[in-house]
Amino acid sequence: MMRGELDWRLILGGTLLGAFLVVGTPPANAQSTAEKVQSTAEKVEICAGCHGQDGKPIDKTIPIIWGQQQGYIYIQLRDFKRGDRKNEIMQPIASTMEREDMLAIAEYFSKRPWPDLGQPRASKEVADRALSANRSVGCTGCHLDHFQGDGTVPRLAGMSREYLAKTIADFRTRARGNNPGMSDLMLATSPDDLAALAEYLSGL
Repeated sequence: MMRGELDWRLILGGTLLGAFLVVGTPPANAQSTAEKVQSTAEKVEICAGCHGQDGKPIDKTIPIIWGQQQGYIYIQLRDFKRGDRKNEIMQPIASTMEREDMLAIAEYFSKRPWPDLGQPRASKEVADRALSANRSVGCTGCHLDHFQGDGTVPRLAGMSREYLAKTIADFRTRARGNNPGMSDLMLATSPDDLAALAEYLSGL
């Protein structure tokens, strides 16, 4: 059993035990609840197959989900299931999930520590260009001053440069269609400014 799976089962096991102690008798749906715990733990392990057992994705174009904002993770899973966001790997996985599965998985990963990918900080020239672009685009208006995100807005700081560059490109071509406003912003910003932003953000 993997450490993440063990932690997950301990957390949910404690929740079930608490319910038993408070009520005094096992709930009528105890078996179905246990089955849901098992199902969610299995889905967490599936996620780790690409997103990494230690939070570091196996491919640099795959996003970090450890420590990502809970609301954002949930919305992306929901959008994959609906087909609003396209991905040949994620859509089949999300299609098997119910809302409660998505919420549980989002909560679990949001509480994991953000991994350090060891990416270098941007040079002063690149950082200055990125910060100038931010003043025009207004990234921090949603992603906040340190690009940590909040709620349904994702953390960008420390994300891999390759993933950021791919996401920017997908927004520009509208291949990623679950946030048209972002596509509009990316199309209104020069490719050089966007490249500087990706390099700057990855080094934070």
